[in-house]
Amino acid sequence: MTFVAATGNAHKLTEIRRILAPLGHDVISQREAGVYCDPEETGETFAENARIKAEAVCKAAGKPAVADDSGLCVDALGGAPGIYSARYAGEHATDDDRIAKLLDALSGVPEEKRTARFVSAICCLFPDGREIAVEGVCEGRVAFEKDGAGGFGYDPVFIEAETGKTFAALSGGEKDACSHRGRALRALAEALAQRD
Repeated sequence: MTFVAATGNAHKLTEIRRILAPLGHDVISQREAGVYCDPEETGETFAENARIKAEAVCKAAGKPAVADDSGLCVDALGGAPGIYSARYAGEHATDDDRIAKLLDALSGVPEEKRTARFVSAICCLFPDGREIAVEGVCEGRVAFEKDGAGGFGYDPVFIEAETGKTFAALSGGEKDACSHRGRALRALAEALAQRD
């Protein structure tokens, strides 16, 4: 099956393709589908925002769309940055800007209280109205400084619980095996298989 990825984030598109392709699904970008839309994320949860994006792209493309809304939830910050992860340091901030703000907000917070989790909500919408919604969670903690050259977003400062390494220090395959998005997309693939 071919899906249009409802994202303008090239890193996220790469991950979605890397995880779904071995499971037998093709993923094309919005540009490849001739779709140019960037819906406003007005939801109050990851799931609501994922649905907003999937619905807009599905309608515009007339094809099945898969959307991810994800973010980092830090316990010491009351769950922030959460759904505002991408906009945490302002609308046009870089990954480094967001990481700097996060580390500053956690200044003085000891290691045992830096617990956090990445959450990924995936919504898959079909032109006939069928919908699949799944979620993946990855537990870990926020590092004191960046480590690793891979990944994107908060990956250099998120230490995954099982491996003890930052997402940025893992290979793409290693990250996919344990990440929130990897778990959510595998759950999506299972749900799609059950519908076939």
